Amino acid sequence: MATASPNLSYAAASILLAVGNGYQYGFDIMDCTGLPSGTVYPALRRLEESGLVGSEWEKDALAQLDQRPVRRYYSLELAGQSALDAALRRYPLLERVAANLPQKTLAHRKRE
Repeated sequence: MATASPNLSYAAASILLAVGNGYQYGFDIMDCTGLPSGTVYPALRRLEESGLVGSEWEKDALAQLDQRPVRRYYSLELAGQSALDAALRRYPLLERVAANLPQKTLAHRKRE
């Protein structure tokens, strides 16, 4: 099991915050954080390799119903929550952002 790093970048912490608030797939996370895809996707890959987030692909049939590509959905792991808690203490501005960030529902799970 990977350990949470107390030295997350602000961008990585922002991504963890978004995932922790229910923003589950890349474009949704990009919209929430304002970060470009060249930052978000490599960071998600590193966060997953570190055990801070997990992911799963949605079912093909769901994407076909919406006439779009299949999405990879990310979720916060226990270690990710610990890392996020530490990051919120480290970055006071991020804590203010967190207070105003709406919680999203896990919509893709309802349709499976």
